[in-house]
Amino acid sequence: MERTEPPGHYDIPPPPPVPPQAARGIDLRVDKRLLWVDGAAYPLRNITRVYTFTLTPRRKDAALLFLKRLGIILSVAFALTILGGVTGLASQDMAGTIITLVWLGSAAAIVFSVVELVSVLGAPTQYVLAVETSGPSIAMVTSPQPQYLDQLVGTIVHAIEHPDTQFQVRVDRLLVNPRNYYFGDNVNMYGGTGNVGVASA
Repeated sequence: MERTEPPGHYDIPPPPPVPPQAARGIDLRVDKRLLWVDGAAYPLRNITRVYTFTLTPRRKDAALLFLKRLGIILSVAFALTILGGVTGLASQDMAGTIITLVWLGSAAAIVFSVVELVSVLGAPTQYVLAVETSGPSIAMVTSPQPQYLDQLVGTIVHAIEHPDTQFQVRVDRLLVNPRNYYFGDNVNMYGGTGNVGVASA
């Protein structure tokens, strides 16, 4: 005799256990057909994709940009130095002042470029969980334990398929400068300046 489950009964996979590092994170929960990521709500029916991926810094792009900037800065500095030397023959003091200002400005621009380069080279690779909607919104969270996010994908997918599901877990807020990372597919990111926590339309 075959055993049947009562109508409406689902074998609900439990959410993965919360890793200790996420204790100071944000809440990710499903309640009343809404996915809440901290204070942002996403209707489950509007979610088109849930997946994990590795967020990689743009190290190669940053190095090429630094070399390009360095070439431009030094070219301009040498050109202005030569021009100042040629046109300032009548007044050595004026030429010396102009050349000093040119090289001080060049040094400041090089320092700024080095700081930007180091910020990208020092940015860590992040393993993230992303939730995309049918609109331009995307929410991303992270955790120091990749398998935790992988399990969470299954839990969210189950909640999409079974809208009566409810659960709550803790995850870490993703705090990165979006200009420093490759995001894989082209996505539109909204909310925040510089750092991205929860992205919502």
